[in-house]
Amino acid sequence: MTQQTTIDPDTAWAAFVARNRSLDGHFVGAVKTTGIYCKPSCPARRPLRENMSFYSDGAAARAAGYRACLRCKPDEVGRDRIAVAKAIALIEQAEDAPSLDAVASAVGYAPHHFHRLFKRATGITPAAYARSLKSTRAGDALTREDRVADAIYDAGYSAPSRFYDHAGKRLGMTPSAWQRGGAGVTIRWTVADTSLGKLLVAATKKGLCRVSFDEGPLELAERFPAAEIVEGGAALAQLAARVVAEVETPGRDRDLPLDVQGTAFQEAIWQALRRIPPGETRSYGELAAAIGKPGAVRAAGTACGANNVAVVIPCHRVQRADGSIGGYAYGVERKRALLKREGE
Repeated sequence: MTQQTTIDPDTAWAAFVARNRSLDGHFVGAVKTTGIYCKPSCPARRPLRENMSFYSDGAAARAAGYRACLRCKPDEVGRDRIAVAKAIALIEQAEDAPSLDAVASAVGYAPHHFHRLFKRATGITPAAYARSLKSTRAGDALTREDRVADAIYDAGYSAPSRFYDHAGKRLGMTPSAWQRGGAGVTIRWTVADTSLGKLLVAATKKGLCRVSFDEGPLELAERFPAAEIVEGGAALAQLAARVVAEVETPGRDRDLPLDVQGTAFQEAIWQALRRIPPGETRSYGELAAAIGKPGAVRAAGTACGANNVAVVIPCHRVQRADGSIGGYAYGVERKRALLKREGE
């Protein structure tokens, strides 16, 4: 098998075998016996490995004499990514959230088709992205404004009642508590023993807000200075046991409740991280591309660093583009151990 692009041939073949949709648009695979080229997620039957060559894009494959697969339509991947990126820009620039019909029309797709396309690329629907963006702006405004009402209108809500209805679902605390740095919120904590060391597990009534190695109540109080920090509790003990089990056998419990907030971009990255199957890794570039922002490689790395719940949001599954393991907030050896367990 020849390699026509910088991607490692073993990685490329593995992507085709797994029909890895996140690598669509990064390269194509050409089949010598049929003369066609496909994207990694193509549903067609896989050829023998020795009959495949890999090219950087469809243009390179066509220059080598191959034609596009009519089933997976690999040349449309680039168009889809551009459409998603354009839609994100439209949503971010609009004062009021545009309708699905308006966004789809602006990027040249049918609404129902673009709804699926956007969710597949970012992990959330266009409407959810707009709501997340609005709430992020509200959170930022609440830290700047002296009056809660001013912050609510600045964030784009038509009335305070709309924000209060949404805030409990999105922000996890009341607007006033948000403005006062989390005052009035109770966070329960415990430190559990794991085979990888001591693990801090902290949660609000809504879900986990901090999971970290080598930390305790003092570090928790620094992160949430205005919250009430309380030790233990029966409900937390059950939740902590599930988190410990996730450390020992990563990827088994995907229903752990979370109470974490970030920017719309950060939350899209975190959702993309949770979609990476145990035992697999992605580069920061692949992670950024998975949410429709292939140029935001550095921002994807920053979003991983902002992850408050280690292992549960598996930022340890991200490596450098050259295949090296990269950094990890809790030490490279822990990262290696988690990946080894997932691989086994």
